[in-house]
Amino acid sequence: MLEAGDKAPSFDAPIDGGGTLSSASLAGKPYVIYFYPKDNTPGCTTEACDFRDRFERIAQTGGTVIGVSKDSVKSHDGFKAKHGLPFHLIADTDGALHEGYGTWGTKKNYGREYQGTFRSTFLVGADGRIAQAWPKVRVKGHVDEVLAALEALQG
Repeated sequence: MLEAGDKAPSFDAPIDGGGTLSSASLAGKPYVIYFYPKDNTPGCTTEACDFRDRFERIAQTGGTVIGVSKDSVKSHDGFKAKHGLPFHLIADTDGALHEGYGTWGTKKNYGREYQGTFRSTFLVGADGRIAQAWPKVRVKGHVDEVLAALEALQG
């Protein structure tokens, strides 16, 4: 998994609404990219809504938010509309972005092993490098930590 100081992977990926989003379009601005397991599940919905509720404050820092899961564009469209999410969701159906950030691998739950997304968040600075990484996110209070780090980055 990527850490502070690492160069953020470049990407050109499908997003909600049928468009694409590229890392090049974000160059020179800080952004938060967070990886979550699945649209419309309890923890993922809470996390997305927490980012939604603080989106205006995040935007005031000059930054933005991007959510990433392996769900389809169609799934993202419904999730975004249902919860009024003001930021883009990347449909990483081939897992390339998960692989680039190191957020996919073997997980264990009740003794069962399976492949899945590690709930993780990365703050990418205007220089394109990871300013801060949260590799094992606990949803409660997480977005406040991210916002504080973004505000500190902006100085």
